Amino acid sequence: MSGTSVKQIDKEALPNRQGRFGEFGGCYVPETLMTALKDLGEEYEQAKSDPEFQSELAFQLKEFAGRPTGLYFAERLTEEIGGAKIYFKREDLLHTGAHKINNAIGQALLAKRMGKRRIIAETGAGQHGVATATVCAKMGLECVVYMGAVDMERQRLNVFRMQLCGAEVRGVDSGQKTLKDAVNEAMRDWVTNVRDTHYILGSALGAHPYPMMVRDFHRVIGKEAREQILEKEGRLPDEMIACVGGGSNAIGLFYEFLDEPDIRLVGVEAGGYGIKQGEHAARFEGGRLGVLQGCKTYILQNEDGQIELTHSISAGLDYAAIGPEHAYYRDTGRIDYAYATDDEVLEAFQLLCRVEGIIPALESAHALAYTVKRASELSKDKIIVMNLSGRGDKDVNQVARFLGEEV
Repeated sequence: MSGTSVKQIDKEALPNRQGRFGEFGGCYVPETLMTALKDLGEEYEQAKSDPEFQSELAFQLKEFAGRPTGLYFAERLTEEIGGAKIYFKREDLLHTGAHKINNAIGQALLAKRMGKRRIIAETGAGQHGVATATVCAKMGLECVVYMGAVDMERQRLNVFRMQLCGAEVRGVDSGQKTLKDAVNEAMRDWVTNVRDTHYILGSALGAHPYPMMVRDFHRVIGKEAREQILEKEGRLPDEMIACVGGGSNAIGLFYEFLDEPDIRLVGVEAGGYGIKQGEHAARFEGGRLGVLQGCKTYILQNEDGQIELTHSISAGLDYAAIGPEHAYYRDTGRIDYAYATDDEVLEAFQLLCRVEGIIPALESAHALAYTVKRASELSKDKIIVMNLSGRGDKDVNQVARFLGEEV
């Protein structure tokens, strides 16, 4: 474990009743939303212990989403690198192409339980928007998705997929026209329509109970991975790696292994063009403690508290803040964080396509870039499990443009 010495962690006690992970998290929202968040938290606590809700959730994850996902030994990639054995948790094989559907199903079932028939969501790369639109179509719910105008341009395929599923996609032209701005508009909508609307937040971010709730709906990733690696290797892995934007896929994989001190956990942020102001989205490389969109965490902001510009080749990782639970585990030293630059991501993206026939999402390719580097540093008897959080169909046109190709 690098960096800070690791404190003993009681993960089951997090968050506390105020929704805090140490000093991070909390509930910083307009008074209009306090009752809605309180009701949501109470409803979720009841649903957690309701066998009927849990049975329906398990059924939908299996029959509709396609769980369990496989744990895949990347044999040719491992041979190419010549170091540690690499396994992928194949969340890219889920319906709609990413881990996002785990949380979308869980929150949509909660919304129905609360009698709310209108759903709103935000999306960056479009995968959470597609998952939400898909689940709403299946459950007969009205769906509105907010998306930054810049993201709509670079993810046009996902915009059309949402529309095909009956969702209204509302472009956001304010600010940087990316994920942060889409969240702002979704929250404005929720304040106005809180009585009949549920906001399906797409990552382990925002005001309590969202970070806890989103984490719990993704814990299935790590639970499956534990069983699968024990079956395949007879032991747990040495390292586990996942990309981190808000942090939902990463905390979903990591949570079941937090109390395994011998396993190194690594979250990989977006290094963009390099760690220069406005040219990356690595919150632990220059971020400051502050409050953004409902919670206290590390944020890319200047000394006056103004949110800095961010950049990533991936529309899903260019958010200015990181989930509060990740901030806590970073400060306690339990999870290490690294970053991958755009150039490293493009190289890793092409490598995986070439040697394994798998097209990863650009988000996942951040974790892949670090995995490739790390595997080369480890001996052949070591094991890495990486979360392949999404597939890259949505990114092919953008990658082609970067490589000077026309599709």
